[in-house]
Amino acid sequence: SSSSEDVAESLAVVEPVIDCAALLSVNITSIGGAGSNITSATEATSDDISYCVVEGTLPPAITWEVMLPVSTWTQRYMQTGCGGLCGMISLSVAASSGAEAVDNGNFVLGTTDMDGGTSATWGVEADKRAAFAYEAHHWTAEVAKTLIQNYYAQEQKYAYFSGCSDGGREAVMEALRYPNDFNGIIAGAPAMLFTLQNSFHHGWLAVSNTDENGDHILLSDRLEILHDAVVSACDSLDGIDDGLLSDPRICNFDVSTIQCTDDADNSTCLTSAEVQVAIKSYSGPIDPDSDEHLTVGEVQYSSELGWSGVFVPEDAATSIMSESVALSCIKYLILENYPGDNYTLDDFVFANSTINLLRPRHPLLDSVSADLSEFEAAGGKLILWHGWADPQISPRTTIAYHEALQANMGADVVEGFNRLYLLPGVYHCGSGEGPSELDLVTPMMKWIEEGIAPHAVMTSSATSESTNDAGQWQSSGSSRRLTSGSGSSVTVTRPVYPYPHVAKYIGTGSVDDAVNFVEGDALYTNLTAYWLGEDFFDPYS
Repeated sequence: SSSSEDVAESLAVVEPVIDCAALLSVNITSIGGAGSNITSATEATSDDISYCVVEGTLPPAITWEVMLPVSTWTQRYMQTGCGGLCGMISLSVAASSGAEAVDNGNFVLGTTDMDGGTSATWGVEADKRAAFAYEAHHWTAEVAKTLIQNYYAQEQKYAYFSGCSDGGREAVMEALRYPNDFNGIIAGAPAMLFTLQNSFHHGWLAVSNTDENGDHILLSDRLEILHDAVVSACDSLDGIDDGLLSDPRICNFDVSTIQCTDDADNSTCLTSAEVQVAIKSYSGPIDPDSDEHLTVGEVQYSSELGWSGVFVPEDAATSIMSESVALSCIKYLILENYPGDNYTLDDFVFANSTINLLRPRHPLLDSVSADLSEFEAAGGKLILWHGWADPQISPRTTIAYHEALQANMGADVVEGFNRLYLLPGVYHCGSGEGPSELDLVTPMMKWIEEGIAPHAVMTSSATSESTNDAGQWQSSGSSRRLTSGSGSSVTVTRPVYPYPHVAKYIGTGSVDDAVNFVEGDALYTNLTAYWLGEDFFDPYS
């Protein structure tokens, strides 16, 4: 981690000029108006590092927290995103595994609960919608910078943002709406197409796995049969048999090939009903009138084990995340008109007419405008990253956004400020079968502070203790580890390269060791196929 140390130590430590408790008297009313208050300022220790921890509120009922290092600050600010529908304070920095500047307490850290909550019932109030959509993070950034100025008697030299899931949406929203808030923004598995993802995507997955009696059809203990068949059919297409698909788009697995000839004996095959669930899940909803796709992309081949706990439960009667997320968001947040107390997902019409019902709230909640020219002009840099096996937010969305930026701004311009990394076998914001631990914070710091653009990024397999709480609703999917031939769990290391390039095995040596991989050409070169909501990515204000 020497390069991580070098960039982390390139700026001098600056110490505070006032006591922590003195920050209680800082007035932040000018930021959010009435209701902008500091409620506490106390010293505390986290991972042996001393911080001045400041908490407070912003209107209508936003809470925020800023942690200012007492003796380790190197003039940088890091804001963290919040997953799901938020409603909590999480200062976990996404994509920072092994980042010295994070581990050493070099950042002032800040975050907000965005006035959210586990369900979207708050979405009926316009001021709470605005807080969740964009205001809370912008105001929190302004609060943090005000506290930095007061505590250290100087501004931060650099400001960064790292978030995953809804935190990824929040990250790109900052670049779009407030291009001067942050120098470097890291957005993982971004829920940037929020309106469609939390209606058509999760809604479709939920209804596709529910029978007419309301029971679920495909259950968790059946996923391994499907997953093993997919991997068996497609694993070698990327030139290496390692249990991972480097680009699932080149896989054309036919699920019907594992349908039982007789549903009575199904220990090694799927029933006809289970096969239909899988086919629908991969395909996504189709508009009945035009036969065109209603989503940009759905769950990808080899993501099957990650379906558990998202839209595939352990038993037929257990409620599933996709259903609760979609129903809550559709009822209270993404439709302009409340559909009524008795509304269920059976009432949701998978048709182009429903896409049009999402348009009024699209500019508020979605962060997919393909015009980042103000952010680019301000010198901002954006790294997007996504797990290929993410069932909660399709990686195809993030690819489509990257392509939309290129089409709108020009590939050369985009190359100057944006990178996209896709992680084979990785679930939502981390975990999964593929190596999911990575540090994008250090490469971003080098890009912003030294002008060195990121290229190869090392990933490694997660240790059993490591968790990623920087994302949204975590699935309970079995996170099968890649194991060496002896059956022992090994640490797998592998590089990832800027999209569309992939890691290519050189043909000799351990497939678990990054040294045996080089940069390979794209395995799939088609642009995102037409779908009925693709104009959501057009520039909008």
